Amino acid sequence: MARFHLLELTPEQKVMDELHASVGRRLEVSSLAPCPVEFTMSFVNMCATQSCGKCTPCRVGLRALRHLLSDVLTGTATMATIDEIERLAQTAYLSSDCAIGYEAGAMALRAVRGFRDDFVSHVSHNSCASALAPSVPCVAGCPAGVDVPGYLALVRAGRCADAVRLIRKDNPFPLVCGLVCEHPCERNCRRGMVDDPINIRALKRFACEHEGTPEEPARAASTGKRVCVVGGGPAGLSCAYYLTLMGHEVTVFEARHHLGGMLRYGIPAYRLPRERLDQEIGWIVGQGVTVRMDEKVDAAGLARLREEYDAVYLAIGAHGDKKLDIAGEGLPGVESAVDMLRSIGDGEMPDFSGQHVCVVGGGNVAMDVARSSVRCGAERVYIVYRRRACDMTAQDEEIEGARAEGCEILELNAPVRIEADSEGRVAGLVVQPQLIGGHRGGRPAPRPASAPERTIACDRVVVAIGQAIESAPFEGLGIPTSWGRISTQTDASIPELEGVFSGGDCQTGPATVIKAINAGKVAAGNIDNYLGFDHRIELDVDVPAPQLEDMGHCARCETILREAGERKRNFEEIERGLTPEEALQESSRCLRCDHFGFGAFRGGREIQW
Repeated sequence: MARFHLLELTPEQKVMDELHASVGRRLEVSSLAPCPVEFTMSFVNMCATQSCGKCTPCRVGLRALRHLLSDVLTGTATMATIDEIERLAQTAYLSSDCAIGYEAGAMALRAVRGFRDDFVSHVSHNSCASALAPSVPCVAGCPAGVDVPGYLALVRAGRCADAVRLIRKDNPFPLVCGLVCEHPCERNCRRGMVDDPINIRALKRFACEHEGTPEEPARAASTGKRVCVVGGGPAGLSCAYYLTLMGHEVTVFEARHHLGGMLRYGIPAYRLPRERLDQEIGWIVGQGVTVRMDEKVDAAGLARLREEYDAVYLAIGAHGDKKLDIAGEGLPGVESAVDMLRSIGDGEMPDFSGQHVCVVGGGNVAMDVARSSVRCGAERVYIVYRRRACDMTAQDEEIEGARAEGCEILELNAPVRIEADSEGRVAGLVVQPQLIGGHRGGRPAPRPASAPERTIACDRVVVAIGQAIESAPFEGLGIPTSWGRISTQTDASIPELEGVFSGGDCQTGPATVIKAINAGKVAAGNIDNYLGFDHRIELDVDVPAPQLEDMGHCARCETILREAGERKRNFEEIERGLTPEEALQESSRCLRCDHFGFGAFRGGREIQW
């Protein structure tokens, strides 16, 4: 008789694991619940099934909470019921013995307080007050509202030119986004409930690479109105593009030698090849946009432009840098990520041959700087971050790419000061080890650990802790700012200055490419209205009907990167696109939520905006 037995999963446990995984996938891609009250009740009900039954607040409280939430949904509750829900949730949170109970109470408490209007609406009108309207998940996840299922269906049908035309209705940078977009649409992709979200970004790139000769978009008759766009980044160029299609005469003022903004001066060429960026920008400008390079607009210049043009759009980006504010930051050998990437964007490659480089930061810019340093000849590159690596804001693929190319991540190390050698140059970065702790601002916050400071010997320190907006020159003109960002109305207008609009990073703070593109799109429509018109950007593409077939499990096709040892030697593109075979399989995985399910387009596709 054996004394012990090897632990093996029973058939029941295997099924339960599969159910847990299925619930996890469903929650991961369902960030927008159709009804907050119903979603809260489902969550509380699931938590109640996990109760061990030992403590009353969890065993009894969660089930009572579930019944009260059901009363709200069925129209049998009163206003007092909402107060009772809040009281019960708080009791479960404060009195339960373990996380099963108190975390469930905390989430229910957060819901009843955060969605109180919806609870009141259900009690008063037996309907949901939420502004979250049913929509196709991937379209709702795209800031620019691109018709994702439509162009995926066109790619599957082999109609890549039509797919790109459909994308350009809402996004004039399809190729750029196919290379560097952070693809928030994929986080909402309902295919994730089955296996893996569709590789939407890669399919966008495939469509652009197989488009052929781009078709010229329709352009409205000339309106005689003149619009000035200050800034040639993604927000400014998107606004200029759509205003041009609406028939307005648009001039873009760009302070630097080249157009592109942070597309050129913030994203290295190994991720976004310059010839591809120039190709996309050239096509946009070729639609009739006038460009004036090397012309920086200050407050006095803006006042002049307001008199010369019928409307002005400020899209100056976020090209400043943030400081560490530590001793030694002014030493030779310390520079900002913004300055370094700007030089590389202008073709001025720094020589880091044989140097040890410390990059301070944990975002995508820090990864770009670290990987660029390797390509500039650095012998060793350290990424110094005060939190854990898992807390970094950089995309996972960027972190993995940096590690694969030889960058070393030194987590839980907060910079204290920068030390100099006998010649007054950087000799090392002194850091204080950190201990991760409670949440603050949505992320675990570090605090100094009971450990001595240590010095990381290095020849250069690059600070990549964020970007600043150079808005101060415009404040004297009456442009309101908040935390250094230009303040606008929801329509992108600046009420204090008639005819002046603003958007992009200078208004939101440093954000993603697709958010900047959407800012330009929104501004274009509202500037057109301000000028007295109601032009529509329209495209009616015949999208193939969904094929009725079995949608079984099928793994996601990923793009392939060049081998790390080879790619880190130069700034050539590191990613290879999908093959036609992969693109056909990947586009065939689409569940066509534009046709099936709760989020289907109501009354047909949106062919204009």
